Amino acid sequence: MAKPVLQVIIGSTRPGRVGSAVADWITDRASQRGDFEVEVTDLAVLDLPLFNEPDHPRLRRYVHQHTKDWSAIVDRSDAFVFVIPEYNHSFNAATKNALDYLSQEWRNKPAAIVTYGGASGGARAAQMLAPVLSALQMVTVTDSVSIQAVRERLDDAGRFQPDQDLERAAAAMLAGLARQAQDVRAAA
Repeated sequence: MAKPVLQVIIGSTRPGRVGSAVADWITDRASQRGDFEVEVTDLAVLDLPLFNEPDHPRLRRYVHQHTKDWSAIVDRSDAFVFVIPEYNHSFNAATKNALDYLSQEWRNKPAAIVTYGGASGGARAAQMLAPVLSALQMVTVTDSVSIQAVRERLDDAGRFQPDQDLERAAAAMLAGLARQAQDVRAAA
């Protein structure tokens, strides 16, 4: 049986972002575990316009190719890690837009949240994202990763440098995500 597909979603789309460095770290850790076939979707590359489908997403009557492509990515994925920044005490608009494009494709799939920011480490972004994931009927794992002062954790080459606490948090989050993905597959 093939490994479940873990989709790491880079939420930030702005120039100068650090989300891709954090996603590289999480992708590496998830790949090392061996529980998943790991893929990365960068919302900056996906470049979805502001939601523009004429029908409600629950109907899955998509008219735009960008929506059909996004639907295929989410459909083939078994679990998700959302790597998101905190903007104005919430998560960013590109992530919300990407979530709103689809409905049934998200249902019953496990999700984990990695946030980053200043002093809060993106904790408020995670608090705002959790009910959206719940409304989409996703299963959010208990463990998450919250990275304070993220820019101070980048080396001269722009690579993310986690400490032991962040490594432990990522390991716990990925273990929980692997368990949830296995449970969902067993129930299917």
